[in-house]
Amino acid sequence: MIAFFANIFGYLLNFLYNLIQNYGLSIILFSIVVKIILLPISINQQKTIKKTMKIQEEMKVLQVKNKNNPEALQRETMELYKREKLNPLGGCFSAIIQIVLIFSVFFLVRSPLTYMKKVDSSLIEKYTAEINENSNTKDAYPEISIIREKSSEDEQVYINMEFLGLDLSRIPSKDISDWKVYVIPVLYVISSFISMKITTAMQNGKNNKKQKLIGDGETENKDSVDELDLTNQMNKNMTFMMPFLAVSVSLIAPLGLALYWLTNNILMIVERVFLSIFLKDKEEEKENV
Repeated sequence: MIAFFANIFGYLLNFLYNLIQNYGLSIILFSIVVKIILLPISINQQKTIKKTMKIQEEMKVLQVKNKNNPEALQRETMELYKREKLNPLGGCFSAIIQIVLIFSVFFLVRSPLTYMKKVDSSLIEKYTAEINENSNTKDAYPEISIIREKSSEDEQVYINMEFLGLDLSRIPSKDISDWKVYVIPVLYVISSFISMKITTAMQNGKNNKKQKLIGDGETENKDSVDELDLTNQMNKNMTFMMPFLAVSVSLIAPLGLALYWLTNNILMIVERVFLSIFLKDKEEEKENV
């Protein structure tokens, strides 16, 4: 299934490349187009998250009210979900789509000759064997190596990888002496850090609001406060761990793949901030009606 979607995305990326004749710009435009296509799903996902956060307070009340009556708790919980028009499994669909997208694009950018250029597999295997024989090692990104080493010999495997003075076929871990290979990974790490900070700030804002409700309520107890503290601490740990993970991944991946991740991160930040403001304004309008 992943290969199927990678092949479909390949037609889009190749169409953009044929128009622009630049792989880097094509990846950026590809990322924007895919983000626009998936925008309705992102909006629905954000709405589901907001609704889920909203009904958590009511769920706490129901749990205390029916702590000795599990049947009544289940019945009233289902009524709550029905009243709020919230599907308990609604988030699974969005999560599945995101996972398929991540792996499909990884396959696409990792193997552009197969999924984008649609080069015959026998030719790819021939060039891969030649490169492996010369290097005596198995390449993790054989098609990227083919583009680097065989483009001048065969137009079929040529892709213009030059982007703002950077060669997107380069892999930082293999070109340590070239400082330019670190530009995109560093920007990717910075964007990952910003994305995590924004997510944590939004989550903390919700948790602080919940903290106040817990302090004012009569049915909550210290365990709920401890749970919030644990959540906040986990979010802080993730904020600092994710950039380090991003460094590890971006250093062993071709710059073309790192460029996609960077572009996607930036678009995700913009989308997250925009949807948060947009949906908040919608909620305030409903409350004022």
